[in-house]
Amino acid sequence: MTQAPRTADQKPESKRPPKLGRNYWRLWWANAVSSTGDGAFVAALPLLAVTITRDPRLVSVVTAATYLPWMVLSLPAGALVDRYDRATLMWRAQAVQAAVVAVVTVLVIAREANIAVLGVAGLLLGSAEVIFSNAAQSVLPDLVPTELLAKANGSQQISLTVGESFLGPPAGSLLFAAAAALPFGLDAVSFAGSAALLSRLPKHQQARDAATPGIRAQIAAGLRWLVRHRLLRVVAVLLGVVNFANQMGQAILVLLATETLHVSVRGYGLLLAASAVGSVVGGLVNPVLTRRLGMLASLIIGGAVIAAVFVGIGLAPDPAVAAVMLAGQGFAVTMWNIVTVSLRQQIVPSALLGRVNSVYRMLGWGLMPLGALAGGFVAHTEGLRAPYIVAGVICGLALLISIPFLLAADRTLQPHHPPS
Repeated sequence: MTQAPRTADQKPESKRPPKLGRNYWRLWWANAVSSTGDGAFVAALPLLAVTITRDPRLVSVVTAATYLPWMVLSLPAGALVDRYDRATLMWRAQAVQAAVVAVVTVLVIAREANIAVLGVAGLLLGSAEVIFSNAAQSVLPDLVPTELLAKANGSQQISLTVGESFLGPPAGSLLFAAAAALPFGLDAVSFAGSAALLSRLPKHQQARDAATPGIRAQIAAGLRWLVRHRLLRVVAVLLGVVNFANQMGQAILVLLATETLHVSVRGYGLLLAASAVGSVVGGLVNPVLTRRLGMLASLIIGGAVIAAVFVGIGLAPDPAVAAVMLAGQGFAVTMWNIVTVSLRQQIVPSALLGRVNSVYRMLGWGLMPLGALAGGFVAHTEGLRAPYIVAGVICGLALLISIPFLLAADRTLQPHHPPS
């Protein structure tokens, strides 16, 4: 039944303030549950790897396999998310991840897990994560009012940070110390619970008609746009170098912590949580700093801090100094993310944002598996501290080379005013 139009002498009905709603909180709880399991998994996986081998090259293979899908699947994933129901893609991706981790759990119990098993598991989990992550970034506007998007995104980020960085890693290391299979079982249950929650979200089939271009044409449009935009192109390439360097160290961090810094299995999870402390502080402080300093200055400062803390981690004499450096890394990475995400949101047309983001992430994340492998080989030949030191030097040089290009590209975006 349609509502009769309101006449001039009728008073407008009082409007209730919009709420996030039941469907949003299903998504929030799904993310909170799965991120806690992910945090436990992130801590337990390298600990399991070093019980199998102490060769940093083999340990780095597991990390490389996990990030390889970002190199090869990011572009088609972005197009798929724009063509099919995003909630369905999300719960199916989580169901696949639950099945993969469940198999890993069984193999750990049976003592049949080896580096090949962990590498294949990382590859499958990473492939599902590419789909899930792209869909998760795009589904929120379908679930909440536009005026609540900022609040919804903020709440989501809090749940992810708390689960992946604060609750998950310490829990994963404690459970691993008790029984190696426990953190993997927790992650499998968390994925299954998340999939169950996400399967109850409403379906929003993406509109398509005969004029809708094919996947290849959609991918090409996003790729062409980013290649033609000078500033974002430079930032994307610089991000690729930074992430390459980051994975050089991250891939062997468990060996550096347990063998060189003599951190216990339980302490390893707490060491990972130090980075989260810096991220949370950065999330609170960096928006103010970015507004005062400006985007370009914040980007350069963030890159310089990242380079410095990489070297600091490599030279850290004890776990306390390493924890401070990791916190500094979390702070600087948050500053970098605030700037780059804001730039894309301001510059990229809305209709192209999903595909440009997928191209950007392919460039930014695609080199991560190569960085992990490089870190393993550098650690094997030069020692466990060397990858972080080399990573810092690489980041510093890349930033110095990029600064003239960043300044030149930024000037092209500034409005030109005639002299007064």
